[in-house]
Amino acid sequence: MLVLLVFLAVAPFLQAQIDSTATDSVSLYFEQARTLKNQNKLDLALSSLKKAEELAERKDDKKLLIDSYQKQAILFLELDKQDGAEIFWDRSKGLLEDIEYPYGDAIFKYIEAIMLYKRNNKFQAIFMLDEAKQLNNDRNFFNNILLLEGIIYVDLEKYDIASKNFNSLIVNTDVYEKEYLATRAHLGMSLLNLKTENYEEGAINGESALRIASENSFDKEVKEANELLTQVYESMERYDLSSNNYKNLLDLRDSIFNAEKIRTEAKTANKIQFDFMSDTIDKQDKEIEDLTDETNRSEIIVILVSAFLIIISLLAVSLYRNNQIKLKTNDLLQTKNSELQGARDAAVSAMEAKTNFLSTVSHELRTPLYAVTGLTHLLLEENPSKNQQEHLKALKFSGDYLLNFINDILQINKIDADKLEPLNIDFNLKRTLQEVIDSLQQSAKSNRTKITLDYDENIPSHLMSDPIKLSQVFMNLVGNALKFTKDGEVKVVAKLMKKEEEDVTLYFEVADTGIGISKEKQDSIFEGFEQGSIQINREYGGTGLGLTIVKSLLGLFDSKIQLESELGKGSSFFFELELKSKDSIVDDIPFEITQQDFEFKGLHLLIVEDNKINQVITKKMLSKKEMTSDIANNGIEAVEMAETNSYDAILMDIHMPGISGEEATIRIRKFDISTPIIALTAISLDDSLESFYAAGCNDVVTKPFKPEVFYQKIGENIFNKRVKSTGS
Repeated sequence: MLVLLVFLAVAPFLQAQIDSTATDSVSLYFEQARTLKNQNKLDLALSSLKKAEELAERKDDKKLLIDSYQKQAILFLELDKQDGAEIFWDRSKGLLEDIEYPYGDAIFKYIEAIMLYKRNNKFQAIFMLDEAKQLNNDRNFFNNILLLEGIIYVDLEKYDIASKNFNSLIVNTDVYEKEYLATRAHLGMSLLNLKTENYEEGAINGESALRIASENSFDKEVKEANELLTQVYESMERYDLSSNNYKNLLDLRDSIFNAEKIRTEAKTANKIQFDFMSDTIDKQDKEIEDLTDETNRSEIIVILVSAFLIIISLLAVSLYRNNQIKLKTNDLLQTKNSELQGARDAAVSAMEAKTNFLSTVSHELRTPLYAVTGLTHLLLEENPSKNQQEHLKALKFSGDYLLNFINDILQINKIDADKLEPLNIDFNLKRTLQEVIDSLQQSAKSNRTKITLDYDENIPSHLMSDPIKLSQVFMNLVGNALKFTKDGEVKVVAKLMKKEEEDVTLYFEVADTGIGISKEKQDSIFEGFEQGSIQINREYGGTGLGLTIVKSLLGLFDSKIQLESELGKGSSFFFELELKSKDSIVDDIPFEITQQDFEFKGLHLLIVEDNKINQVITKKMLSKKEMTSDIANNGIEAVEMAETNSYDAILMDIHMPGISGEEATIRIRKFDISTPIIALTAISLDDSLESFYAAGCNDVVTKPFKPEVFYQKIGENIFNKRVKSTGS
């Protein structure tokens, strides 16, 4: 009895140990298959995955079984066996319908994206990859998505986006496929360089890919690298090197990529596919056999089955006719589906064209605006006559107005193109609202209007959200209220509605005593370029985009702006937000950031700028503060000059012919990690401040900029950095 009790107590732990060992074995087979696939030993990789499938099936672990099916589908796609891939892909789909498995759902969409790309549906493939990224954040999975995206963007001739993907993979830290991903990224960059006729970089990336592939026995990548280098060196008229790579290619085809290897891989794939289908048929036969045995045991069941067969026979003709109708209907549906897919692709292309057009226009307008605002600032400092001063101030006002207009268009364009995502960081709401109000006090005084803040002190001091975008919402709402309110009051309200543990619901309102909005105009007031009437636009000015931006930004937080207004009596805009609170965080000691005065005399800077007018303006602005400067006309010159000279800081334009400012910064950081680099850019839709900082920039100033901001950024990055270095 004691032995029995001990056995009953220990049995669950023994079973758990067995289950854990089985799971580890499946994972081992997966890892083995991944290594073999990367070494182009596809037949052996398929065999490993078959063993993993059998073990997962014995263990009755649906998630591991889904993983094995999906990995086999990917390998079949690698072998260009679409039918075999779809069989395993469909089998994983059936299992995914029965369980909750986000990683399996993500891989399922990733495989679908590969299939779409192979069928030349590139935009749909990109769309499917975006959906896959939302389902899982596994680093290896994300890196493989970046690689496939880069390949597709090269085909679409979107070389800037493809280059960002490949460059991030070249320096990846993937736990499983670091070298393989870096090799594929170098190959992608080499192909991109070949297509853009940047043969020197193409050769560098091709040689890097060849070196890593050779060190890790990535035979397929060794072959591709030799193919690319043959073309690159031929284009460079380096026929000796081209000939060497071509000879390597022939040797590889003879020794590795021969007919026997292809036959072996095809034979293994066909056998696995055949075995899989045979197993499925055997299972169905077994089910039929079990049913037959049951029938023999009971005469009643035999009678029922006979009656059922008679009914089936009677229904056969009807089913046949229905099947014919169904086939015709399916043909019609497929035709319509093809038409809808074509229309969808056209709509995606049209939206992309519109987005790119607005981005390009707003970006290109910033460059001449830099000349207008820069020259205006310089002329105002050169003691102009009174009449000239009036004209220059008018010109400055017009430039500032146009810049705000362009910024509003770019902001809406970024939201429409899904380029903006809200952050989730700790911030103090009261401080944020007070900063918005303080920044608008001058506008309030000019309209003889008072701004008040009604703030509920029960609101937690530490909230999690995006303070920058919330500031933009209130800047637009309060700024809009001030524009239409004279000799009155604008009231900002923040109230706590509900708090359950860390979940907080807040109510916000911006109310004014201004001119109000008529009932018939309240529905359309949030549409772009809408201001209520032409007369209002002429009297009060503005673009009519402020409330559109508010509506779009709140949409990022799943919130909706609402309005109550009466003509002549004022307006009230209100909304609710759901946020997270962090009660455990201790309040910071409040402090004020003061504008600093810097001694710029004697500093020597490098200006990297391809526009001649902008070169003159920037150089003269530095000269005003007794700073000297050198000029680099492009990214290549910038790298060479930074390597041979010493500078206190580098002012780096981002968009230039040849290599971009980002790429130039990356190259400079390889030999100089200390010199401050400040990006000066007419930022566009596809630009990302995160990518500037990731490249190695210390700060970013958007063109056209205010002179005081320009000087402040230079001083902060040179002198404050020196103070920190001395302190350390």
